[in-house]
Amino acid sequence: MEMLDLVDENGRPTGQIVAREEAHRLGLRHRTSHVWIVRRKEGVLQVLLQKRSEEKDSFPGCYDISSAGHIPAGADYIPSALRELKEELGVSARAEDLIYCGQRRFQFSRTFHGKPFRDDQVSNIYVMWLDWDEDRFVPQREEISEVRWFDFADCLERVESGSLLTCINSGELRMVLRRLEQNNS
Repeated sequence: MEMLDLVDENGRPTGQIVAREEAHRLGLRHRTSHVWIVRRKEGVLQVLLQKRSEEKDSFPGCYDISSAGHIPAGADYIPSALRELKEELGVSARAEDLIYCGQRRFQFSRTFHGKPFRDDQVSNIYVMWLDWDEDRFVPQREEISEVRWFDFADCLERVESGSLLTCINSGELRMVLRRLEQNNS
């Protein structure tokens, strides 16, 4: 059973710990880390998306962030981000590979597989450069059905227009793009 720290609006643990299922059943605020993997291919910025497995408890079959995950009780954002990269994609990374883009807070409530799912997250957002072909990644089959590179601009347009089955927030994609532009200026 995965245990999570409950956190305040800034992502600081409150001292309370709950099971992940309980956090989502009741909509209790907890932490996640999001890592967007990018590369330049023939001069075009691309972003790697994972397609969530059909068995996921939320957003089954949707394209999602390159790597994301809950932060276990007692852990912190960066170690959790690095662990998720390894578990979900087979990517061994170091803390210095992650570029901090900012923090995002969000809530939503939906029904998946006939059960209510309530989310209240404080997420640290990171971007990481990695020029691998899709077949080099080792997706965790229980979590991910495939990984795919998208041209960043096309991905953003498709997320905003709703023409791609996804659970991605366009504001978060724009946060990553702003950070990349800041690094290049």
